[in-house]
Amino acid sequence: MRSLHLEKKGLRGLAIAESFAPNSSKSIFSGIVMRRDFIIDDFVFGSATLGGDDATDSILKMYDDLDRPDVSYVLISGLIVSMYNIVDIKKLFDFLKIPIIGVSYRDSLGIEDALKHHFPNSSESKIFEYNKLSKREKITLHTSHDIFVRKEGCTLNDVKHLLNDLTLHGSVPEPIRVSQLLA
Repeated sequence: MRSLHLEKKGLRGLAIAESFAPNSSKSIFSGIVMRRDFIIDDFVFGSATLGGDDATDSILKMYDDLDRPDVSYVLISGLIVSMYNIVDIKKLFDFLKIPIIGVSYRDSLGIEDALKHHFPNSSESKIFEYNKLSKREKITLHTSHDIFVRKEGCTLNDVKHLLNDLTLHGSVPEPIRVSQLLA
């Protein structure tokens, strides 16, 4: 297992974001490899089924497609993506053995009710997937914006330090902002 070496200027991470049209059956994932000094080294694309359960496997494939052993962490914009396609960060961590960080930008309540509403026939499995996610924790960035993170393989203090380094303004870390533009 690799840890976050926050002292390294060239620390590389894979940032993943998504985009989809309401009438589409698939979501487009984009991933960029960005160094901590904001140099972009690589990029990759993937997809996930809207309302499906393939987001985690898509991210694993994107990581494999890059073939970049120098990537030290994965940063994901949201862990419930593509219309309730849940990213399993424990599975990502178990396979990749690098820190996994999921970032969201607003507090949300009642996700279990939303899952039951959108998936009345399979809500129990979606709720089980959701409950497997690590505890969601609030971080106030140096920009004075609050974000919410879930993490595997690293400490909350390391996540806060990393995200403060990667966020130039507002609440969206720069690698995610660029990845969202690509998606």
